[in-house]
Amino acid sequence: MKVLVTGAAGFIGAHTCLRLLRDGHEVVGLDNFNDYYDPALKHARLRWVREQADDFEVHRLDLVDRDGVARLFAIERPEVVIHLAAQAGVRYSLQNPQAYVDSNLAGFLNILEGCRRHPVRHLLYASSSSVYGANQRTPYRVQDAVDHPLSLYAATKKANEAMAHSYSHLFGIACSGLRFFTVYGPWGRPDMSPMQFAKAISEGRPIQLFNHGRHQRDFTYIDDIVESLVRLMPHPPAGNSDWNALEPDPASSQAPWRLFNIGGQRPVELLDYLALLERHLQRNAVIELLPLQPGDVLATCADASALAQVTGFTPRISLDEGLRRFVAWFQEYYSHTALEANRAGEQSDQRRAV
Repeated sequence: MKVLVTGAAGFIGAHTCLRLLRDGHEVVGLDNFNDYYDPALKHARLRWVREQADDFEVHRLDLVDRDGVARLFAIERPEVVIHLAAQAGVRYSLQNPQAYVDSNLAGFLNILEGCRRHPVRHLLYASSSSVYGANQRTPYRVQDAVDHPLSLYAATKKANEAMAHSYSHLFGIACSGLRFFTVYGPWGRPDMSPMQFAKAISEGRPIQLFNHGRHQRDFTYIDDIVESLVRLMPHPPAGNSDWNALEPDPASSQAPWRLFNIGGQRPVELLDYLALLERHLQRNAVIELLPLQPGDVLATCADASALAQVTGFTPRISLDEGLRRFVAWFQEYYSHTALEANRAGEQSDQRRAV
């Protein structure tokens, strides 16, 4: 099939593009290559994908460019859209809330309009475990209420789910919302804890652990995320014929709309996670224990039974094995020779984005 992947140069996006290309799909990418973090990493990801699989076209385009997104849909006519582009990060939403309104709300509306004007078989879009907010009952079920987000980022992801439902109800767009749980692995984002912690440990800098390191996170390795996406892609929701408007199921609808948790189902305390990272790096961390920060969720744990019901798959790679693979990539990518090669290739890669 012809698949449009937004955020193609991002962490999940690049891995998804690689898998789709290897599976024989025609892939069209979209990315704005913004400087939320070093664009050199984004260009290096695309080079990696092209070296491992076929070349593919990546459109340099911002989601908020309404006319540009409309033209892209009119020209490319994708059969499936995997929408991964967004302004990410809980803490950054405290500093720059407008970026989340622009990208996550206005940008998502433009994607929905594209799917409306040029109908697709299936729209899969990234939501987040952060939507569960103040809810402390774990494991999180997709049937749980998500009425108390603790950050604007989480609020925009909850809004995306509601926006998708309205378009699914009005225009029959088959939509699957994917609540990702703490994704990690090679080519990860520099603002996420695996990269931040690995760099700090390698450089002997202190690591700040909020809530005194007692946070628990359901870490999910990138390959399990991509496998879940690929398995869900040929299963667009058809609408729940048993849906009861008097006792509504928050995770499904009479419309072709459904929600899924994509998580490892094995929460780990951050201190234990850090100990594994120390072991694989073969260095000890310098730790600063600090109080809870605004916007942080205390613990996450996914109930991924809906995913298993539809696909027969649940994430399976252990945190120990996933961190081993991450550290191997981290040490190779951030070696001096590799850094110089990556930066030298960035300028030529920029000319490939159209």
